[in-house]
Amino acid sequence: MAENKRDYYEVLGIQKGASAEEIKKAYRSLAKKYHPDMNPGDKDAEAKFKEVNEAYAVLSDDEKRQKYDQFGHAAFDPASGGSGFGGFGGFDGGFDFSDLFSSFFGGGRSSQQQRNAPQRGDDIATRVTISFEEAAFGCRKEINFARVEGCKECGSTGAAKGTKPETCPNCKGRGHVTVQQQTIFGYTQTQKPCSNCRGTGKIIKTPCQNCNGKGYVKVNKKLEVNIPAGIDSYQNIVLRGQGSAGRNGGPAGDLIIEVRVKNHDFFTREGNDLYCEVPISFTEAALGAEIKIPTLGGGHEKVNIPEGTQSGKSFTLKGKGIVDINNPKRQGNIIVTVNVETPKNLTSEQKKILRSFEETFGKKGEAGGSTERENFFKKIFGK
Repeated sequence: MAENKRDYYEVLGIQKGASAEEIKKAYRSLAKKYHPDMNPGDKDAEAKFKEVNEAYAVLSDDEKRQKYDQFGHAAFDPASGGSGFGGFGGFDGGFDFSDLFSSFFGGGRSSQQQRNAPQRGDDIATRVTISFEEAAFGCRKEINFARVEGCKECGSTGAAKGTKPETCPNCKGRGHVTVQQQTIFGYTQTQKPCSNCRGTGKIIKTPCQNCNGKGYVKVNKKLEVNIPAGIDSYQNIVLRGQGSAGRNGGPAGDLIIEVRVKNHDFFTREGNDLYCEVPISFTEAALGAEIKIPTLGGGHEKVNIPEGTQSGKSFTLKGKGIVDINNPKRQGNIIVTVNVETPKNLTSEQKKILRSFEETFGKKGEAGGSTERENFFKKIFGK
């Protein structure tokens, strides 16, 4: 329920007025910390990862964030209609007021009577694991699951073929009997489940051997499911009416598929953006260069590295990220961070060249070597 959830700002460890950049930074740190692949078998880390993703999905969307700031969790709680106002909900635990009135006055619609009313079938939860590329571009997957279906041998009646359930003679098909008893208030009437038919109103003399008289059986199913492009880990696909069969003419439940996405060797994902780190040489950073970055589609994109690029500098390839699952016309970016590699195992000649290079900075009094370091300390300490 919504009231049991932690505040989304608290989940991400940020203030309510945090900027979009602060939200994204907090999410990146926590998603990496609690990712299931980093914490195999840790159920607590898995739960926190889900919580972090849920909080980011709301707070990173301006419209959803506005609703959340106004109504809190109730803005997305189906029980309150998503309006920000909860129901009464003050009484729980299965107490049925109709039973109370029935016991005193012999009227009302008891829970026993409701057993023969149409009942919706149970929802079924299952999971599918897909690759990073399959999540980005979409795919079709075969899902295996088990659900309850009406027994075909007996047509869901529970009675053997050639026979049918009979009306219970004890309760006349009502499923309950009325008992009169004396109390301090006088004689009262109480409705109780019929013990002869166990509240069903029907008697099955010859049960169906396929379902043992239950009318329903568990069946293993296979279903090919379309996975939309842009889906992310812990998002669900809901297939209406593919769950267990309903009772007494009620509708079937739903099949809820939780999607898990494998990590990528090169990219990490945040929303619809892809992040990667690329090493460049000292020479490329100093003189500038053009490097190629692989994309998920199998191609490459060029990134121009300007002269004097520092380690940790990021470059953005617009529109080369993940397609938005809700709007295919929108696509995220690829953010490339370069790391300047310091050369190792230099030869004597290379070391000699670098020392000569360093000396040229010192002679000219320009930034570099000890001169740059001295200027840095003067700026900090004033001497």
